[in-house]
Amino acid sequence: MDQLGPHSANNSPLSPLGFIERTAIVHGDRPSVVYNQKVYTWSETYRRCLRLASALSSHLRISPGDVVSVISPNIPAMYEMHFGVPMSGAVLNTINTRLDSRTISVLLRHSGSRLLFVDILSLPLARSAFELLPADHRPPLLIPIEDPYEDDSDLTGFDLTYEKVLGLGDPDFRWIRPTSEWSPMILNYTSGTTSAPKGVVHCHRGIFLVSTDSLIDWCVPHHPVFLWTLPMFHANGWCFPWGVAAVAGTNVCLRRFDGPAVFAAIANNRVTHLCGAPVVLNMLANSPPTASRSLHGTVQILTAGAPPPAAVLARVESLGFAVSHGYGLTETAGLVVSCAWKGYHWDRLPAGERARMKARQGVRTPMMTTMDVVDEANARSVPWDGLTMGEVVLRGGHVMLGYLKDKEATAKAIKDGWFYTGDVGVMHPDGYLEIKDRSKDVIISGGENISSVEVESVMYGHPAVNEAAVVARPDEYWGETPCAFVGLKEGLVGPPPTEAEVIAWCREKMPHYMVPKTVVFQPELPKTSTGKIQKYVLRNMAKKLGPLAGGGGKRGSPTTQASKL
Repeated sequence: MDQLGPHSANNSPLSPLGFIERTAIVHGDRPSVVYNQKVYTWSETYRRCLRLASALSSHLRISPGDVVSVISPNIPAMYEMHFGVPMSGAVLNTINTRLDSRTISVLLRHSGSRLLFVDILSLPLARSAFELLPADHRPPLLIPIEDPYEDDSDLTGFDLTYEKVLGLGDPDFRWIRPTSEWSPMILNYTSGTTSAPKGVVHCHRGIFLVSTDSLIDWCVPHHPVFLWTLPMFHANGWCFPWGVAAVAGTNVCLRRFDGPAVFAAIANNRVTHLCGAPVVLNMLANSPPTASRSLHGTVQILTAGAPPPAAVLARVESLGFAVSHGYGLTETAGLVVSCAWKGYHWDRLPAGERARMKARQGVRTPMMTTMDVVDEANARSVPWDGLTMGEVVLRGGHVMLGYLKDKEATAKAIKDGWFYTGDVGVMHPDGYLEIKDRSKDVIISGGENISSVEVESVMYGHPAVNEAAVVARPDEYWGETPCAFVGLKEGLVGPPPTEAEVIAWCREKMPHYMVPKTVVFQPELPKTSTGKIQKYVLRNMAKKLGPLAGGGGKRGSPTTQASKL
């Protein structure tokens, strides 16, 4: 059989875009997207996606490989763009709605975005970002997205809106299939607050693998009702926009939500599945009893990020939710490690022990090639003893193509065929991974990755700050929040700044979710003999402060008085 090999009939590129085409044929009359009182069918959503792809390629002169960006919450247009934009051959770039205008201007410039779709409520943000673009940079075409449930007075003066763009398109458009499954499909930014952001590029093949792998690993059945509490801009909702289409599910969209709104949406739509960071679990666990409506049946929740606390897990599961835990990065487009549950053994354990087992990140997902924890010095696998720490490395089709316009960062992250995550973990004797420490620059707050180095770089701009170091402090609501240790300059004129004043200053300089919620003033920060700040000492100090309380308060608002240790 040596003469046999690939041929044109079996060599079609893998792409998740075909999922919606099949579902529109088989289940065209089933509900696809629900938003308030509006309900679309899969046939309607597919035609809208084709109209978008047609208008982009035929009327707006978007060519294959061009970047099309979007700033939007979880509304139908955002869902449609996950198919319509790449169906035109373009690369989809979803931008975090919580970023500030300076950051967005950096991303638009770095990505070379040709077109920017903007939710109607984010238009002021987009306009401010455009004003910050260099004079010699051609801004992308700005197209607002209407919302019949929001004030549209800000749409005056726009010749094109999202719905008008769809009106230009052909519902029978033959969408542009990738010539190679390695063709770029998605561009996401791991961070967006530096002049040199890292843009993660994923191809059609990788997104296909992650989408199908997530369905298998989470045991998602046909026709789930999926509630969008996870932002679609966050690693493309862990690829579930495409996954839900593959199983002909129903996408329930929420522009904004809190605990009562989630319970109401679950009850009104008979929701079966939802994803979210641990902050969503905390939101549900702490909802008032009057809002915690009885569930119609078990609701599956998939969470990732900081391990959910045992008390929160117990409370959420007592309400009727079944929680699954996993691990992934923007560079893997979704979850590639999951805590595969051994119910026949672990269901009989005491609640605290069950929560401890569930808080582990777990084993590789079925379609991920391999995972390991290696010693930093020699890159050899660490013993499976649950004690020896090393760096988590990954290998498989889920891993990104690389960082956009950054060969050096790509080469640093991908070495000898392995992706080095920067996360430190251990392997337990049963083969399950447990993350023991985050990459030293990253704080995970409400599912958002915050680079401590970037926060520090801004804080050093404060006129009274001599040195600053930012670490994670436990937070009962967000999981972790930035805690800044600050040394002030000598010889200051006037009284030194208070914690509240430093936090207020930070809120003017960076996205609010990145602002430290705690500021600790010290005469001098602990350092090594070579002058490097000892962050592990500061992490221990932050832990001794105890977890911040107060629920889902305003990001960046001071929660304690200025203190000295």
